[in-house]
Amino acid sequence: MGSTDMQKIMAKLIKNKIARVLTCSVSLILGSATYSYAAVVPVGTQLAEKQEITRNNFSEPGSLDPHKSEGSSEFDILQDFFEPLVTIDKNSNTIPALAEHWETKDNKTWVFHLRKGIKWSDGSPVTAHDVVFTWRRLVTPDTLSPYGSYLVQAKVINAHDVLSGKKKPEELGIKALDDATIEVSLERPKAGFLQMLEHPVMSTLSEKVVKKYGNKWTKPEFFVSNGPFKLSEWIVNEKIVGVRNPHYWDDKNTVINKVTYLPISDYKADLNRYLAGEIDISNGGPTDFFPTLKKQLGDQFHITPIMSVYYYLFNIRKPPFNDIRVRQALTLALDRDVIADRVMGQGQKPAYYVVFPGSGGINLKRPDYASWTQEKRIAKAKALLNEAGFNENNPLKFKLLYNTSDGHKRIAIAASSMWKKNLGVEAVLENQESKSQVESMYQGNFEVSRYAWQADYDSPVTFLEIFMTGNTNNITKYNNPEFDKLVLKADETDDKDIYQQAIDILTHDSPAIPVYDYVRIKLIKPYVGGVYISPLGRILTKDLYIIKH
Repeated sequence: MGSTDMQKIMAKLIKNKIARVLTCSVSLILGSATYSYAAVVPVGTQLAEKQEITRNNFSEPGSLDPHKSEGSSEFDILQDFFEPLVTIDKNSNTIPALAEHWETKDNKTWVFHLRKGIKWSDGSPVTAHDVVFTWRRLVTPDTLSPYGSYLVQAKVINAHDVLSGKKKPEELGIKALDDATIEVSLERPKAGFLQMLEHPVMSTLSEKVVKKYGNKWTKPEFFVSNGPFKLSEWIVNEKIVGVRNPHYWDDKNTVINKVTYLPISDYKADLNRYLAGEIDISNGGPTDFFPTLKKQLGDQFHITPIMSVYYYLFNIRKPPFNDIRVRQALTLALDRDVIADRVMGQGQKPAYYVVFPGSGGINLKRPDYASWTQEKRIAKAKALLNEAGFNENNPLKFKLLYNTSDGHKRIAIAASSMWKKNLGVEAVLENQESKSQVESMYQGNFEVSRYAWQADYDSPVTFLEIFMTGNTNNITKYNNPEFDKLVLKADETDDKDIYQQAIDILTHDSPAIPVYDYVRIKLIKPYVGGVYISPLGRILTKDLYIIKH
């Protein structure tokens, strides 16, 4: 997607500050069957009379419009208000949600059949026409969605041309065959296509409501949803409240009646309110207090590896980072073990490539330097820098940008100290608030910047494609046609060897420094039942229930 038209769209995204920071073979026919949905309360469990829960969402969502959303602060709420066509169960199987069943003969043309009688929270019917409207809106250039390229990545016919303004939304490869049947046409088979449909950005919207109220449709008085909860109250920077949606098709299996989301980004305030009993699910408290808290509240900690990687990105259009030797040197000299084990120390693992290990059930071989001693890495890094012209007489100096956070600051301090001690490199720390940092990155106003990518779906592709030429999330502006070719081929075949070739090229070219693989850390009250943290780090409120206490 390297066209001038796409560049114009990105310019609009930057102007509106909505760029995103922080997406095989399948069975041909899936018939309706019995599946486990929502809360499963063990026999003999006494439930509390009051089924209400308070969750810390960590930050204020930028929007509750799925097409204007860009990260977990929005998605963690949207997943409770909307239901996708399909969902993923605890065994990583794709199971029916709004769509009761679907079929394909060639993995290119897919037909989805909606459940009978599904309704919006206002009682009106959810139809195939709503689904078609939603997909078209996502790729319409004027929508300015930070996920506008999602259907391009899904290989939906004409998605690229619609997004770039070359074709009309009506030409997108989706149509309603009748009120309950949708046909989707892909350019070619896409590994993980069904899994992509589970993402919150694919939430079906009410065509009637969105057209009637425009951008105001997300206000509580206009908001309609099709998931287990509906929006009741939204007080900016204070709270968002969701209540049971009686029109949800599986409402009988939902237990929680009310969920409140708080936007507390300060870890100490989050912990204090949790300890005071004001929050049922918190973000785990300050890193500094983790060892002590783990001893005191061990059973209340839920620590789960999630498919997300912490990086430092290079702006490879800015010298000296257009020199591969400089990028390789800084990559080698960073001691990931120290950052993961000592600076963080909560179960994070050192990362040596940009793909989360085991994504899509595929285990890729780590780069050779992962098995080297740190001394050997440093020696190689020094040689590379010297070849690039940097030494004691001409030391490398650059700005290291990170978004404001105690954790990001500690990591940046540690990284800059390592580079200074090991290579004589001076990294000048520069912090900005998240929105400003995002804008700086997408405008190219940075040298090296903190970044993270959480998988949109369970596949190596979701990590690799953000480095493809022209991808709207390719902040580094990395460009390697051979890498692009391999990712496209792997995306179609799901072939481990092709993935390996692609990741080897990316590791060699080093547009990013992988630092560590994430874990999702939550403090959860012992009376909250049904807790399950998915590999994507999500906790669905419909899974939960409050035990009598």
